[in-house]
Amino acid sequence: MKILGIIPARYASTRFPGKPLAMIKGKTMIRRVYEQALQSKLDEVVVATDDVRIADEVMSFGGRYVMTNPNHRSGTDRCREALDLMEENFDAVVNIQGDEPFINPLQINMLCDLMQEDGVCLASLAKRIVSADELFSPNTVKVVMSAKGNALYFSRNPMPFMRNVEHDDWMRKGIFYKHIGIYAYKAETLRQVAAMPASRLETSESLEQLRWLENGLSIRMGITEAENVSIDVPADIAKAEAFSEMNHFE
Repeated sequence: MKILGIIPARYASTRFPGKPLAMIKGKTMIRRVYEQALQSKLDEVVVATDDVRIADEVMSFGGRYVMTNPNHRSGTDRCREALDLMEENFDAVVNIQGDEPFINPLQINMLCDLMQEDGVCLASLAKRIVSADELFSPNTVKVVMSAKGNALYFSRNPMPFMRNVEHDDWMRKGIFYKHIGIYAYKAETLRQVAAMPASRLETSESLEQLRWLENGLSIRMGITEAENVSIDVPADIAKAEAFSEMNHFE
């Protein structure tokens, strides 16, 4: 199976314009994401951008990029266009978040392995929640899974609900998972989900993966123990630099 890694990277972020070009310990964020992805078992890695400044940066470190429409509604749609622009044919795609400069290559490998399993057309990752702050934060997306490892639902609310248990005891008495926002798709499935109109559940929770579940697709979840750090606002740069020092990134 030939698998393409795509890093969506747009310039116009509301909370952090030019985010892919932000410097983190001497390297741009997009370069760090690209170099981490190259350490995985992906057959090819490409940046899907909408801005010549990002394209120039990718060229400067010898990376590969494709120019995509600036008006995509999501990274998934940008990945679909990037896949169609590639000269080679690929069997599957991994959508790598462009704002996680220290993405663990083993997480990418886990998704590549899931794509090899019979019947899997969509895959993502989850990590066990270890703090009440994460559990009750609407910014942390939670996921519940079937015995086979398929996602049953994603929500910004804590799941599953612990009936007759005080909030202070939820972490002690329950097991909860947060969603790690990296996806893998079979090539034909990526084209399928990108063509779907927004769904009721997706609009309600502002989570595009609910569109896929609502349309009857299965999402196989891998469980990871690796922690990632994402950059949402400029203040997160310091957090990323501290993470890099703790984990001995150059």
